[in-house]
Amino acid sequence: MRRWLVVSAAALALSVGAAQADFTLHVLHTNDFHSRVEPINAFDSTCDAETEAKNECFGGTARLGAKINELRAQLKAEGRNVLVLDAGDQYQGSLFYTTYKGKDTVEFMNAIGFDAMAVGNHEFDDGPGGLQILAESAKFPIVSGNLDLSQSPELKDKIGGALVLEVGGEKVGIVSALAMDTPETAAPGDKVIFKDDMDSLKAEVEELTDAGVTKIVALTHSGYKRDQAFAAEVPGIDAVIGGHSHTLLGDMEGAEGPYPTMVKGADGVEVPVATAYAYGKYLGHLVLTWDDDGKLVKAEGAPILLDASVEPDEKLAARVREMAAPIEELKAKRVAEIAAPIDGSRENCRARECEMGNVVADAMLARVKDQGITIAIQNGGGLRASIEAGPVAMGDVLSVLPFQNTLSTFQLKGADVVAALENGASQMEEAAGRFAQVAGLKYTVDPAAPAGRRISEVQVRDGGNWVPIDPNATYGVVSQNYMRAGGDGYRIFAEKAMNAYDFGPDLAEVLAGYLAKQGPGFTPKLDGRITVK
Repeated sequence: MRRWLVVSAAALALSVGAAQADFTLHVLHTNDFHSRVEPINAFDSTCDAETEAKNECFGGTARLGAKINELRAQLKAEGRNVLVLDAGDQYQGSLFYTTYKGKDTVEFMNAIGFDAMAVGNHEFDDGPGGLQILAESAKFPIVSGNLDLSQSPELKDKIGGALVLEVGGEKVGIVSALAMDTPETAAPGDKVIFKDDMDSLKAEVEELTDAGVTKIVALTHSGYKRDQAFAAEVPGIDAVIGGHSHTLLGDMEGAEGPYPTMVKGADGVEVPVATAYAYGKYLGHLVLTWDDDGKLVKAEGAPILLDASVEPDEKLAARVREMAAPIEELKAKRVAEIAAPIDGSRENCRARECEMGNVVADAMLARVKDQGITIAIQNGGGLRASIEAGPVAMGDVLSVLPFQNTLSTFQLKGADVVAALENGASQMEEAAGRFAQVAGLKYTVDPAAPAGRRISEVQVRDGGNWVPIDPNATYGVVSQNYMRAGGDGYRIFAEKAMNAYDFGPDLAEVLAGYLAKQGPGFTPKLDGRITVK
């Protein structure tokens, strides 16, 4: 193993000599927090004072910290064993990240007292140096088992592989893996080498098992579907706690599966898979029980909704207010007013035509229409929130588009435009962020067809009419610099774009200006530009 750590977790052991056939571990877990330091509203964007006054906000660092501290103290008082884990993507998603670039993240995670964290893909949004800020200041281990960081000057020896935590006199092993497509969805650079995630997990579990560790939890950032594959194929894993896909599990409306989801493992035993949605709206609470031989015999629990019934920790809340002060002026700046909400939900914008996709793509196209550009393509994963009806502040816009992307314009053959749409549809079953939201285009997608053959009936505007795209014709396209550089699998943009210019205005500024021009009566609509079979 690249790194072997033994640390004392926040747990209370039973009295010395007490007979105990079973060992029960309470795992409190988060994932995909995405810089939602302040409370969020029902649209997963920053809550305003009026909504807060109505007790309609969720999450936020102070509320999350309060619930973790409450449960941890209660469980310790009862002699229980506790770990607090995070499955990655603390970075990116609000003005706190834009402003503090991770310094706020590590301060708050240290204050809450996490025991371990897995690296998420967005921890690489500002390159290895961005993750370095977290890795060098965290008071807890940060792990990612399928990364070879030996060539990375920023991260070498700072991110661990397999980990052993001592909890209540028992050794609990932690193994980890990060999504293999991270080089396409973030910016780890060429010095961070990715190893096969499945092979890495198997190797680390084997090493821990050989060292006598009988209780092993996988803390991953690969998505719900991949986590189930890990549970099914990696011998020796007792549980998988994951992130990346923002999956809601439980018995509430909209849940994609039970919490935990039980998967028949490689050893023939049932392996629980758990994840806790995103944005700090829920705190996962998984309870695992092993017998004296180290066999998992029970897995139960439920995600805890962090609504207004959870009183925020005042000390954390005060620090959040202090750090928010320098960015309040920008957030509060009113830029527009709209008559109806704009839906930017993840489940829609990564799978079908969505209102925010239409609005953002239309805004991009409107900004450059006088440059001979007729097509706009925006990745659904770049849309991070919805916007409520009424006054729109710059903070609302930046919650939707937090990545500081700039407009990129270029020319592309029709056949390459279709290839780009195929890339967008290639991972629909995983709700991948590459799904293409468009303007100036119409297309049909068949999710049941093989990847690479899902797109048909692609049309472009010709005057006032829609006509089939010409594979040999050249079209003016607008996207943004992340996609133009090959992000989210759009290598066709990097390899085939002609006359590219990647330094246009910030996409958030473009959207703010577009909404302002539409006037207060603006209502988003779906117009059939994307048809899903």
